[in-house]
Amino acid sequence: MKITLLATSDTHGFIEPTNYVDSGSDKPFGLQRDCTAINTYIQQHPDEKIILIDNGDFLEGSPMAYYVAKKADQQDQESFISAYNQVGYQIGTIGNHEFDYGLNYLNFMMQHSNRHFVCANIVDNHNEPLLADPYTIIDVANVKVGFLGLTTTSTKKWKNVNDLNDFNLISELDACKRYVPELRKKADIVVVVYHGGFERDHTGNWNDINPGENRGYDILQHIDGIDAFVSGHQHRKIASRLFNVPIIQPGSRGEFLGKISFNVSNKDHQITRTNSELISVSDSDPDEKIGETISALSEHLQHWLDEPLSKIKGSLTFDDPFKARINETAFIEFIQKIQMDKMGTDISATALYNNEAHGFEDPITMRNIITNYVYPNTLVKSRITGADLRAALEVSAKYFDVKHGQVVVNEQFMFPKERFYNYDMYEGIDYTLNISRPVGNRVTELKYHGEDVSDDQIFYIALNRYRASGGGHYPMFTRDKIVAGSDTTISQVILEYLQKHPVVEATNNHNFKIIPK
Repeated sequence: MKITLLATSDTHGFIEPTNYVDSGSDKPFGLQRDCTAINTYIQQHPDEKIILIDNGDFLEGSPMAYYVAKKADQQDQESFISAYNQVGYQIGTIGNHEFDYGLNYLNFMMQHSNRHFVCANIVDNHNEPLLADPYTIIDVANVKVGFLGLTTTSTKKWKNVNDLNDFNLISELDACKRYVPELRKKADIVVVVYHGGFERDHTGNWNDINPGENRGYDILQHIDGIDAFVSGHQHRKIASRLFNVPIIQPGSRGEFLGKISFNVSNKDHQITRTNSELISVSDSDPDEKIGETISALSEHLQHWLDEPLSKIKGSLTFDDPFKARINETAFIEFIQKIQMDKMGTDISATALYNNEAHGFEDPITMRNIITNYVYPNTLVKSRITGADLRAALEVSAKYFDVKHGQVVVNEQFMFPKERFYNYDMYEGIDYTLNISRPVGNRVTELKYHGEDVSDDQIFYIALNRYRASGGGHYPMFTRDKIVAGSDTTISQVILEYLQKHPVVEATNNHNFKIIPK
């Protein structure tokens, strides 16, 4: 008998095959294509027993996901989750971004989901599972297949914790030590469904810049009794074996299905063979039934995205995101102005969060806002020192490297996961980063109001809450330095600013330099 797992991960609310940057785009990803690819596989393999899994991060990340969480009525919210239900998932775990819109929203979506959620390491104050069962067992023709759910313990860094005081995380390894032996006694096959990735490569070399965020290698190295491992979070494309266990990680936005198959003896239910692979969905047509389910939601979303907000004097667009990170653009300066206006500071930091965005077109629309600033983050005002500021700039400078005399992106920020969001640009100061110098000594100029910054100077800076809490490997930013905060998402802050300013002016003071020598 053959049992096959088909898994998605990090779909991030991309149901339609579009990134929403342009209204008519047709992209090779999305849940609609996933559903068609799954149904095609099922039709072509009638003798296989198939179990469908979603590995988390499905509630946040796309303009549709934002609209559903923040603007839509309950009918549109139910359409969104119905689309996921139509895929037929049996198992699901909880991703770090599931918490971005609060527990009430997460609970609503989980209650309206048909899949069985499992997560062993999200616990209450008594270390008991909080939101889902730690594991479940599915009987497949008398073969018992057990699924243990886990999420990355870095989840605490990625969410607004205002309403999540009872939410704790135990380490993935501790959860496995507790539950894998128990599950092993009850199941013929044990599968770990982990919304997290791998901190080392197959040779054991460290390849992750954020210690503790991904523990897949550690789990498989130290925990016996695991027969298959479904991973995610890093958005990598993996189908391989690690410690002789089949592993998959199917990218993001539903661009691939991850597949693990077991050949199982009918006599004693022993596994005789396993394999793993990735299935591209690019050639699969979008599922029409899901399209019908979300048709009203999609229409409401498009109308909301295309409402004109403000006119621009000048230009707030750019063509090359790499160049936009080396040479300040009027767009970045504009976002900094909005952040400083909101938080009452004259220093601000922000990032260019992806390579699809190209700034604000004229007139500015909600589509511009939500495709340039996709995360539902909020702003804070932090009290920092000159030493903190310099240290933060040194972390940002790690984003770059020099090859053949030219500034390039440091490979650590591209692999194993693209981390554009961890490179910040600053406004309100003048600074130069010399990338030819050793890491930690790249800030060669740092001035505030024309004067050199001293280590003991006090500054107030506008930051997003993730960064202000140390997220992204910025240990100089800590929660105790936050002196004020806003509960309004940054995209909403931008919207409110534009509603007060029907005409905005593009300016650029070119306050920073990134040089190769």
